[in-house]
Amino acid sequence: MEPDNPLLDLYILRQAGTGRPKICFVPTASSDAQGYIDRFYDAFQRLECTPSHLSLVQPPTVDLEDFVLDKDIIYVGGGNTKSMLAVWKERSVDRYLKTAWENGVILSGLSAGSICWFEEGVTDSIPGDLTRLEGLGLLSGSHCPYYDGEADRRPSYHRLIQSGQIGGGIAADDGAALHYVDGVFHRAVSSRPEAKAYEVQAVEGHVVETVIPTVYLGEAGVATI
Repeated sequence: MEPDNPLLDLYILRQAGTGRPKICFVPTASSDAQGYIDRFYDAFQRLECTPSHLSLVQPPTVDLEDFVLDKDIIYVGGGNTKSMLAVWKERSVDRYLKTAWENGVILSGLSAGSICWFEEGVTDSIPGDLTRLEGLGLLSGSHCPYYDGEADRRPSYHRLIQSGQIGGGIAADDGAALHYVDGVFHRAVSSRPEAKAYEVQAVEGHVVETVIPTVYLGEAGVATI
């Protein structure tokens, strides 16, 4: 999302705990759009890592499971979450990603690549509407990205929670990232000073939104966490 601000990318790379982590971009949600793949390489070839990508249109190998498990970090791109999950299921990629997670591979991503890890999320995969979508369920609860970046996201998330169509969960502004360890929320970090994360729940028929303390990665002294 931020070509000139690598703070979140660097944060993800640091979590691998190795000098040149192998990071693999998964562009399924954008139908393997070449421009998106190119932007990934433009960003990560400048950093201390070994980038690759997993295309399901032109697979790099017959053994996709081995390809996924060989990586230190999986980075899932944005696009149509519903279509992405359907393709993953057809090709067993959903199972490979779960196995990778169980083996300690770091799973990350933005937009569709953020929603997919949760039990459910708010998606615009259906044109003209924001609806509930079932995810992989590696993380409990629901998730809503673009909380401050798209005008309809916050009210739609509130509406879905209040009506009982979706359970409570966690939302993130653009530039905010949610860090989970072993399936448990660890902390929120951000690449923008004002970006926040929120716990959003239904309490006695009303939606209650609680700001989660967020660490700004550009602040002196926190760049290496």
